[in-house]
Amino acid sequence: MAPSQIQVAISSLQRLLNEENSYYKEQEQQESRIAKLEKDKTDADGNREFTLRQERQALEETKKVIPTLRERITSAREKLENMLDTAGNDEERETAVQVLKAAKEQQKDDPVAGVST
Repeated sequence: MAPSQIQVAISSLQRLLNEENSYYKEQEQQESRIAKLEKDKTDADGNREFTLRQERQALEETKKVIPTLRERITSAREKLENMLDTAGNDEERETAVQVLKAAKEQQKDDPVAGVST
């Protein structure tokens, strides 16, 4: 049996939330690597400046992805909120409510999301 529209919306929002978490983890790892490279002044292989430049570029690219991803999360969250009345059963509805709570919590300090606590 094919998944219902609300199940697809739930899965989509969960995937986007997981993706956002992974980008934040990646950002932290990149910042840590940059700090380590900046702190370590040795240049044994003559590659330090190049590596540092590459890490900074990767960090900037990661930071550029996050706002777009947050907009997609907001859109998916709003879509799911609008679909709550179409839940086929209580289990679907409860799952949707839990995912929406998680999304709102994750975006509580995000001015783009428009979620206020």
